Amino acid sequence: MSNVTRLRHALPLGQDINAAVSALDKAIADAVDAAREAGLPQGLIVGLLHAHAQTHQMVTQAAE
Repeated sequence: MSNVTRLRHALPLGQDINAAVSALDKAIADAVDAAREAGLPQGLIVGLLHAHAQTHQMVTQAAE
């Protein structure tokens, strides 16, 4: 995981990073909206997002 950068070490963030974070945020919001429109239960959406967050936490802890 040598390509992981802790944001607190990269502050202030450049415009390219801010744009990428904004695009990622929009993509996640759009995906959640699409999942809702497709009829996925809210609990499933929340569970998937939680599992993703937990995976991210485990990956970042392993990189330390």
